[in-house]
Amino acid sequence: MRSVPLGPSGPAVPAVVAGMMRIDDKDDREVRELYAAARSADVDFFDHADIYARELHSAERRFAEALRLTSSERAEITLQTKAGIVREGPYFDFSYEHIVASVEESLQSLQTDYVDVLLLHRPDALVEPDEVARAFDELETAGKVRAFGVSNHTPRQIDLLRTAVRQPIVANQVQLSIAHAPIIAQGLAMNMESAPQSAVLDGGGLVDYCRLEGITLQAWSPLQGTRGDGVFLGDPAYSELNSVIDDLAAHYDVAPIAIAVAWITRHPAGMQVVLGTTTPGRVTDAAVGADIVLTRAEWYALVRAAGYVIP
Repeated sequence: MRSVPLGPSGPAVPAVVAGMMRIDDKDDREVRELYAAARSADVDFFDHADIYARELHSAERRFAEALRLTSSERAEITLQTKAGIVREGPYFDFSYEHIVASVEESLQSLQTDYVDVLLLHRPDALVEPDEVARAFDELETAGKVRAFGVSNHTPRQIDLLRTAVRQPIVANQVQLSIAHAPIIAQGLAMNMESAPQSAVLDGGGLVDYCRLEGITLQAWSPLQGTRGDGVFLGDPAYSELNSVIDDLAAHYDVAPIAIAVAWITRHPAGMQVVLGTTTPGRVTDAAVGADIVLTRAEWYALVRAAGYVIP
């Protein structure tokens, strides 16, 4: 498994992440099989959030109860969770009290003394950077969180946090797939009035900003499109894209899902792909994609097939 640095100074982490959003209804055997498939594919990074699944923290609890990791096993993996979304509303809360309370509940649910990475889950328009900094400092000093990041944040929202937060922002988790790639496509058609993709939707140059600042981009919904029924693989609404994907899959002798992953990991920003599947075989098939280095011609062929303008 190809590795990428997490944040400006490491550590090295796998380019594929196992997302645990949908494990709430899985029994112990199913969770263990999913975990085993990930570990066998050298995916030792597991993504959680307090709001995932049916009840608050229930996916985190399901993970811990099913696996019952020993302290040595816990040390072998990276656990990432998120805080900041309040489902009743919904609304966002980056207050000191909410962040600290959410992390404490995540630690209890995950049956661990620390999480490796904490992300602020979507921007809070009412954020007070000093409040976030106070929470981060307390959690870091207590050894409860080892690294900090954000999700779905624009460059200026990150800069605002950094006016008070002293810890490096190591990651920004954003939606990205071949079929949903505004953060990449915008730059390709910059200043083209006739191309809708040239509109700035991310605050301006998010990918380049993260590369300059050493912030690792994590791509969520890597199989999601913007038309059809959701996943673009095999969807007739993406017939041209699937034709190119299938040809490349045959060329590299891999499953189509591996090409979807390879398109993201080919980017020199060193991104991580956050899988949402709970099917062990699909994790295995997808992980192979991180080690495929698409040629420029192949990468751009996928961009064109997805419907984006290449001037």
